[in-house]
Amino acid sequence: QVQLVESGGGLVQAGGSLRLSCAASTRTFSSYAMGWFRQTPGKEREFVATIDRSDGSTYYADSVKGRFTVSRDNAKNTVYLQMNSLKPEDTAVYYCAAYFQRPLTIPTRDRTRYNYWGQGTQVTVSS
Repeated sequence: QVQLVESGGGLVQAGGSLRLSCAASTRTFSSYAMGWFRQTPGKEREFVATIDRSDGSTYYADSVKGRFTVSRDNAKNTVYLQMNSLKPEDTAVYYCAAYFQRPLTIPTRDRTRYNYWGQGTQVTVSS
């Protein structure tokens, strides 16, 4: 069982930055691909970014590419999402998620593959 706790959300003006953190309670953090997703009312939860369990490879949704950066610190069991140049359309509840990533595979964008989820943190970008 992996427990995930997000932090760092809040209210920011358009063009500003926020850094989300997600702490994982597991001794095998480096076995898990970590993803960030977001959701607004009435919409499906959508992929934002994911990072490989060990080699640092990252993948992004087109809507955030060049503005958001996902990173992880396996020694601290933590994954981060640095969000720059924020736009009002980035307003959402942001969730981190994890799944056991088999060796020699790339991390997936498919939210149904993620077994573990945090409680979410609200990000609001004002215009």
